[in-house]
Amino acid sequence: QVQLVESGGGLVQPGGSLRLSCAVKGSFLSINAMGWYRQAPGKQRELVAAITSGGSTNYADSVKGRFTISRDNAKNTVYLQMNSLKPEDTAVYYCNAEITGWNLEIHDYWGQGTQVTVSS
Repeated sequence: QVQLVESGGGLVQPGGSLRLSCAVKGSFLSINAMGWYRQAPGKQRELVAAITSGGSTNYADSVKGRFTISRDNAKNTVYLQMNSLKPEDTAVYYCNAEITGWNLEIHDYWGQGTQVTVSS
């Protein structure tokens, strides 16, 4: 009933920019927090950026100053603006949301993943 739909991935050159989006579809009481994770080949999935319902943000050290997470509450959508991209940013990026349902149960949901490739 709740689905996260990602878009915006692609191929860019080092130093380029890309903007990812993730829309939450379905019926629920509230979104408690949303975040972006990424997984490169042979590596663990890692948190890239997160934003809470109150607007607090946090970032992985590797992306601070380059990436910005934001949200549009009216659209139930979170964005990840990625600037000054590096080859090390190449990964599949996954959107995550912690959501409270109408029955007050709290669950994590994941997007389908979108490929970001930074290469010259």
